[in-house]
Amino acid sequence: MIGSKRRSRSSTNVWPGYVDALSALLMLVIFMLLVYVVSQLYLSQTLSDRNSELARLNQRLNEISQLLGLEQSKSEALEQQLSAGQNRNNELQQRLEVTRNQLMQQTATAEAQSERLANLTEAASEKDELSASQQSMILRLSNQIASLQEQLRQITKALKLQEQLTAEKEGELENVSRRLNTLLAERVNQLEQYQSEFFSRLRDILATNENIRVVGDRFLLPSELLFASGSAQLGADGKGELDKLAQVLLDVVDSIPDDLDWILRIDGHTDLIPINTPQFPSNWELSTARAVAVVRYLAEQGVPERRMVAAGFGEFFPVADGTSPEALQKNRRIELKLTDR
Repeated sequence: MIGSKRRSRSSTNVWPGYVDALSALLMLVIFMLLVYVVSQLYLSQTLSDRNSELARLNQRLNEISQLLGLEQSKSEALEQQLSAGQNRNNELQQRLEVTRNQLMQQTATAEAQSERLANLTEAASEKDELSASQQSMILRLSNQIASLQEQLRQITKALKLQEQLTAEKEGELENVSRRLNTLLAERVNQLEQYQSEFFSRLRDILATNENIRVVGDRFLLPSELLFASGSAQLGADGKGELDKLAQVLLDVVDSIPDDLDWILRIDGHTDLIPINTPQFPSNWELSTARAVAVVRYLAEQGVPERRMVAAGFGEFFPVADGTSPEALQKNRRIELKLTDR
């Protein structure tokens, strides 16, 4: 009896500990679920705000593009009006010159006739009267002189008006040009922002490779990392580095507006040691073939072909002087740069 009572008391005292442990475990699970739900809500809100900001930025870029098109159209119309005004001005000046010549000729004629009239008047004054034909001639010449003077005044007034209109058109054209320059500067700033983002992200990803150098706004990849000696065939290590580059570029491309004219420039360079093989008669062919190989591989990874350009410079633009192995190795390189076309 005593033993059974002890066993009963011992089994009764164990359950509260189990219950406490299960309660604590349940509270921990609930707390972890709450943390997970809150973090998911915060992440969803952050992604929603980012998408909204990207949509607003794209809308703003579209508005700027439309405004740029309108300003260009207005500039072309003003240039046409200015050209027409200049043609009109030239025509009026020609007419003025012709009228002046005619006026000078008629004035000379009138002066000559005035001298005859003066002689006639003098002769008539001696006779104390003028004939009817002489009086008619004097009246006709006076009317011609008055008409020519009126034409000259009208032409002068038209020239002044045309000069005023031309000055106004030039002012409007200058204003439009200033606004176009402002819009173009904004587009350049946008491209520089994407260049900075591309440069920063690519530098962080490629920083683990000590052979890749950064010079200014360009990335310099040693040829040995991508190609075998005297070859334009990409190796496995080179493809791995280009995969990183392609991934960064594709991420940046998604945020660049389509109407922003950018390109990825790939330049091939060799050292000064000449090459002469059936496949590569000179360093020009080798450097160009290597640049084209990089472009083709990036295109296979999804980079738009129209956004890339390949160029070969041979040995003519070294980054290190001398013929030491270190200098030759630095000059054998592939350069990458994100820029405008």
